[in-house]
Amino acid sequence: MLDISHVTKVFFPGTVNEKVALEDINLHIDEGDVVSVIGSNGSGKSTLFNMIAGTFPVTSGTITLDGKDMTRWPEYRRAFDIGRIFQDPTKGTSANMSIQDNMLLSLKKGMRGVGYSLTQENRQLFRKLIEPVGLQDRLEDNVGLLSGGQRQALTLIMACMSHPKLLLLDEHTAALDPGNARIVMDLTEEYIRKERFTAMMITHNMQFAIEFGNRLIMMDEGRIILEVCGEEKSRLTVPELIRRFRQIRNKDFASDEELLTEGD
Repeated sequence: MLDISHVTKVFFPGTVNEKVALEDINLHIDEGDVVSVIGSNGSGKSTLFNMIAGTFPVTSGTITLDGKDMTRWPEYRRAFDIGRIFQDPTKGTSANMSIQDNMLLSLKKGMRGVGYSLTQENRQLFRKLIEPVGLQDRLEDNVGLLSGGQRQALTLIMACMSHPKLLLLDEHTAALDPGNARIVMDLTEEYIRKERFTAMMITHNMQFAIEFGNRLIMMDEGRIILEVCGEEKSRLTVPELIRRFRQIRNKDFASDEELLTEGD
């Protein structure tokens, strides 16, 4: 489904500021896989997502999605097949547009160019979709009036409306308080289970990483250093993850990194 083959990303090559952010990454994800991605700050997690989404070009290697080589595709072209939710709740929606207009744009994306309009049928669909987060009577409210948790939940719902082939969750609960983070995580898992999405989630919360999905990868210094799947993953604990990191890399996480959060 997703094949990342020998992908390397070097920023400022040939200069004194040259930095290898990803080094010879190889990763295969099957349709229906749900993958947690963890690692210390600067380990290459977000760079990996930026390579998949097309935010930055790869330095070398190939990225294939559903049999199509999209290595040189621009970000806007990949957006038809890839949904991405960022840490910042304001990035996935337009504050000056109503909830229903934001959702209509997502519906348009999912229809792949078919004409669209705000019909009574659409309104009923939107009300049903946002009822789980209590926004069903606020369709005409501007999104800027919502709380961070409500806005991130709406962003998630909108991303899922377009039925992406791959859903990228880029620390999408990190900016939320513990209560809203759990609500958004529960909603995420419900959508992924119900729609059978293929998804990847970056998180600094190792407890979320353990609970979420069927696969877990750990990154460090631009490389994938550990992968755990299936039943082995279900038996993991946070102390065991930390122990494995120390064993593989012969070092500790920096004390100022959020990766050591075990959950809220």
